[in-house]
Amino acid sequence: MNGFVSWLPVIDAPVGMRLAVKDVFDVAGMPTGAGNPRWLATHPIPQRDAAAVRALRAEFTVVGKTHTDELAYSLTGTNAHYGTPVNPAAPDRMPGGSSSGAATVVAAGLADLGLGTDTAGSIRVPASYTGIFGLRPTHSRAPHDGIVPLAPSFDVPALLARELGTLRAGARLLLAGTGADTRPHTIWWPADIPVADPVRKVLRGTLTRLVGAGFELTTAPLFEAGGWDRVRAAFSTAQAAQVWEQHGDWVRRERPIFGRNVSARLELASAVTARMASEARSVLRAASDRVLRALGDDRVLALPATPYPAPLLEDPGSGRAAVVELTCLAPILGAPALSLPVARIDGLPLGLSLIAPPGHDESLLATAELLS
Repeated sequence: MNGFVSWLPVIDAPVGMRLAVKDVFDVAGMPTGAGNPRWLATHPIPQRDAAAVRALRAEFTVVGKTHTDELAYSLTGTNAHYGTPVNPAAPDRMPGGSSSGAATVVAAGLADLGLGTDTAGSIRVPASYTGIFGLRPTHSRAPHDGIVPLAPSFDVPALLARELGTLRAGARLLLAGTGADTRPHTIWWPADIPVADPVRKVLRGTLTRLVGAGFELTTAPLFEAGGWDRVRAAFSTAQAAQVWEQHGDWVRRERPIFGRNVSARLELASAVTARMASEARSVLRAASDRVLRALGDDRVLALPATPYPAPLLEDPGSGRAAVVELTCLAPILGAPALSLPVARIDGLPLGLSLIAPPGHDESLLATAELLS
């Protein structure tokens, strides 16, 4: 039902704000299945909430656990075992993953806040495809225990909401410490963003509201020629190495059945050598240093959240590399990123992603107020 897993029926709906939890988080007394029946069968029912769930319970009530792509290792929102949650904004199109269930439940109005994870865009992609807000926090500010890992250097608990105010309430509970709340002065919209002209044009137009509010706009290129693809390839290799480190022994021992795309991705992950991983990490360190220096403390990087609106359901292998080119920057930087539902193409939602320096989650959300 629009992304809900049936383990926790929605009955006696609480007064107040409702929280839907992606099925990679432990919720006491409920199984954690990570989108795969064999994982469900080989792991005990947790007796304790994940730290992120505990934090959000202060003001939200858990009303269900939601579907995820297998092991959260996909961006389409499809699942070979449990099906595909319906995208309320476009039922014939993908919901986006891997936090697909949480996004569709929130977009359908069945929950106020969705708790998911974002490793390579798993919050921002479904937020863009379903027309809601999606926040990937600063990596170091959100609690990570009680979550099925994918690639721990890049994984982070993340939030989805229809309303920016609800998102801010969730972020206040989820984030540790006090972040920077200084207003940035410059919006950086790189001239070399690898997307089609219609996407570039419609999203560039939304930034005029920030310019009108006193922000400067720079269009300096982000990378040298070939840089986007080189960084994306290095990220995918570094991520794959961590995925296999986390799950390789379990995959060999249990021989679980995976959907075709996830299976192929895991096979590639098993072949990543230590040297390949080391070289990839070196590329990522250089890219991170370059972008963080350019951001400083007073810039926000603006990018399309996805390179296009949600693809049709019959095209499940569509364009992962093109998506990851845009979504990998925030995890590489360990930085907060926010997808805002500000545009449509051919009637379909398309998100704008804002990326701030690490620790600037609050200033990112304040900037978003001017666009939403």
